[in-house]
Amino acid sequence: MAGIASYPPGTMNPEVPTTMTLEPYRRVLALPGVRPLILLALLARVPVTAAGITLTLHVVLELRHGYGAAGLVGAASTVGSALGAPLLGRLVDRRGLRLMLGVTTVAEAVFWSVAPVLPYPALLVAAFAGGLLTLPVFSVIRQSVAALVPEAQRRPAYALDSMSVELSFMAGPALAVFVITSFSAQVAMAAVGAGTVLAGVALFALNPPVRGDEADEGASTAPAPRRREWLRPRLVALLAVATATTVVLGGTDVALVAALREAGQVSWTGAVVALWAGYSLAGGFVFGMVHRPLSPLLLTGLLGAFTIPVGLAGDWRWLCLAMVPAGALCAPSLAAGADAVSRLAPAGARGEAMGLHGSALTVGMAVGAPLAGSVIDATTPAWGFAVAGLVGGGLTLAALPLAHTGRDRTVGGSDEPAQADQPDLVRVPD
Repeated sequence: MAGIASYPPGTMNPEVPTTMTLEPYRRVLALPGVRPLILLALLARVPVTAAGITLTLHVVLELRHGYGAAGLVGAASTVGSALGAPLLGRLVDRRGLRLMLGVTTVAEAVFWSVAPVLPYPALLVAAFAGGLLTLPVFSVIRQSVAALVPEAQRRPAYALDSMSVELSFMAGPALAVFVITSFSAQVAMAAVGAGTVLAGVALFALNPPVRGDEADEGASTAPAPRRREWLRPRLVALLAVATATTVVLGGTDVALVAALREAGQVSWTGAVVALWAGYSLAGGFVFGMVHRPLSPLLLTGLLGAFTIPVGLAGDWRWLCLAMVPAGALCAPSLAAGADAVSRLAPAGARGEAMGLHGSALTVGMAVGAPLAGSVIDATTPAWGFAVAGLVGGGLTLAALPLAHTGRDRTVGGSDEPAQADQPDLVRVPD
C-alpha cells in the first residue's frame, strides 16, 4: 500500500493494531469537539448540496428558460465559489472564523431572499456574487478537523468527513426535488436559504477551532506565512489531484444517467446512484480503519483507471457490478487528499490552503460533467466514462513530477522540513 506520510518516532501509538478495527473511529470520536463537528457537518452540508439542483429547476420551471441557461447560472455560481473560497480562507487565517461566518451567512440570507424574484439576467449576476460569498461549509469543517485531531489520527477523521459528505449528497438533491415536485421551486429556494443560514448560525455558535495546539501553538500571534513560502510544488500536486478526482466523479455522474437512458432503464437511475454512493461509503469506512496511510495519487489514479471500462456494461445490473471498484475509491480519494493538504499547509495558512483545495474540487466537478456530456453527445455513454477516467488519470500522472520534488523548506527559510511529518505522496512502503 502506498504511503502519504512517514511518521517520526513517537507520533503513532505502538499499540495501534495492524489489522482493520473500529478502534481508530472510537479514538477520533472520543476527542473533544469532534463528535459535534461531524454531526454538524452532516446536517450543514444538506442545504448546500441541494442548492445546485434547486437553482437549476427554478430557472427551468419558474423562469421558463432552457437547461443551457440553467447551466450558465450554475457555472456563474461555481466560478464565484472557486474564486472566493481561498479569499475566505485567508480571511479566517487573519481575522478568525466568526468574522468570515458572519459575512457569508448574511450574504447567503440576502441571496436566497432575493433570488426567487430576480429576472434571469439579474439572477446570473447574483449567482456569481453569491458564489464569491458562499458559506464554505466543506472547507471550514476540514480545517477544523485538522485543528481538533492529531496528525496520527486524521485519516479516520477525514474518512468520517468524506462519508458525511456522501450522506449529505444522497439527501440534499433528493429532498430538493421532493419539495419542488410537491410544492414549488420557490418553496425549495426558501428552504435551502433557511437551511444554509441555520448552518452558518450553528457554525458561528459552535465556533470550532481552526488551529491546533501542537505545532500550531503560538501561530495566532506570529505573522501569517507568505503564500510563496507554503504553496510549493507538492501542495500544487495535491490540488491537481483534487481536481482530477472530481473530474472523474462529475463525468461519471453524467455518463451514468446517459448509459441508463441509452439502455432504456432510466427508472433504475436512483437505485444505481444509491448503490454508487453506498460503495463510496463502504470504501471510506474501510479506508479509515487501514493502519497505514494511502497515497492520494495512487487512489485517484486507480479511481480513473477503474472508471474507464465502466461503460462497457450494458445492463443496469452489470453497471452496478462494474462500478464497485471505482465507487469504493471515491470517498478514500477525497479523504486522502484532504488529509495530505492538512499536513503540508502551515497552521497560519491552513484556511487559505483548504480554500484552494475546495476550489480545486469545485473546478474539477465543473469541468468533468460538461466534458463527459460533450463526449457523450458526439459518441456514446461508454466514451463518457472512458474520457472522464482518462482525463482524471492524466491529471494525476501530470502531478507526479511535482509530487516527487524534495521536501519543502520551512516557512522561515531553513533547510529543515516545514513539518516534522510531511506527506510522502508517492512512496510505496514495504
